[in-house]
Amino acid sequence: MKRYSVSYEIITEESVKYGDAEERGTISESNCLRDAIEDVLGGSQSIGDVQPSDPDYRWITVYYHMDLATGDYENRTLFFNTDVTLASRKRIDKILSQG
Repeated sequence: MKRYSVSYEIITEESVKYGDAEERGTISESNCLRDAIEDVLGGSQSIGDVQPSDPDYRWITVYYHMDLATGDYENRTLFFNTDVTLASRKRIDKILSQG
């Protein structure tokens, strides 16, 4: 079975000054793609952009719009196990891009 992990980072106005994230961590590690997709799409704001890491799609990051109450940004990243094919990674990117 394939393994996926989802991480997050919170970017604040203060953390940007230092070129870093205010907070980062792991949301989940799952053998189920459906759970991983739900986790990566579970941000509190609407999706601003979805970007693969590189032409090999080693990971895909979902960038959320700014939280108007706090001014913070949240990013969530889906990491793939090495046995997930490039074609599958590209299909997952399309799913995430449709939100």
